[in-house]
Amino acid sequence: MTPFAYDAPADASSALAALHDAPAALGPAMFIAGGTNLLDLMKENVLRPARLVDINALPLYDIEPTPAGGLRLGALARNADTAWHPLVRAHYPLLSTAILAGASPQIRNMASNGGNLLQRTRCHYFYDTAAPCNKRLPGSGCSAIGGLTRQHAILGASPHCIATHPSDMCVALAALGASVHVQSVQGSRTVPMASFHRLPEDRPEQDHTLAPGELITHIELPPADHLRGHSAYLKLRDRASYAFALVSVAAALDIGPDGHVREARLALGGVAHKPWRQPDAEALLVGQPVDDARFAQAADALLHGAQGQGDNDFKIPLARRAIVRTLQRAARGTPQPLGAA
Repeated sequence: MTPFAYDAPADASSALAALHDAPAALGPAMFIAGGTNLLDLMKENVLRPARLVDINALPLYDIEPTPAGGLRLGALARNADTAWHPLVRAHYPLLSTAILAGASPQIRNMASNGGNLLQRTRCHYFYDTAAPCNKRLPGSGCSAIGGLTRQHAILGASPHCIATHPSDMCVALAALGASVHVQSVQGSRTVPMASFHRLPEDRPEQDHTLAPGELITHIELPPADHLRGHSAYLKLRDRASYAFALVSVAAALDIGPDGHVREARLALGGVAHKPWRQPDAEALLVGQPVDDARFAQAADALLHGAQGQGDNDFKIPLARRAIVRTLQRAARGTPQPLGAA
């Protein structure tokens, strides 16, 4: 790990100024909260920030209702506190289940909500500083293409990068239509979750659409009580815990008294550079009865254009079956969360 300067400001204005005023010639400055991903990357010399701005003293921990009937999740609230929060469990069981499927209890106790959105890919070649990687060193090449690709993308990849985003939480946030609120010395803005992460295209080093110096302050969830009774999160992985998804699915349905779907939400994880959601696939379910054939049609639409890289060809049929299975679970009713009475 290379040496770095360290600041621990007490308020957002000071934190933003510390990052903004850091001398660019000395190297990048970065915010740090839980550090569950950033510290690993620093130890491996994948990232070498010249300055860390510790934001843990900022008042960004609250989880509270919004006037519109949604929920506001503080960026510094820990993943565990978010997953087990009574308002999250009661109104957004899909999010609670997805968070609890991620990492380990120890990591969830440290990881922040904002940091979860910003975690980097777990591609083997990204972590191996001896291997060319366009995400780590733009223009150096993608070692994954033609290499070991079991964990890699089947959707939205480019000739420059086939990595996947590792978050479980983000898949549920995408399905729920969340928005990310950010602040900088220039002011504040709101980014829809669908636009927060980006596909690699020819700039794979850019995981998201945050501008330099922007700080995530909170995540806002719109009202979703109409979806809470029929939601499910399925994560398929190589072992039962502490493993990243080969494929994950977040599904939520609003089913009317006549058994027809009034609204559908579907998002995939483990298959692309960002949580994968296609409204056209969801639209195939709206107005239709709950039916496995319809679920299969939606799965095919969501996976349209999927392409394997050899080792991960199995992900395409696996994802198709996972989508159908998750919709079946959601249609039967939201599974009882862990620890529920």
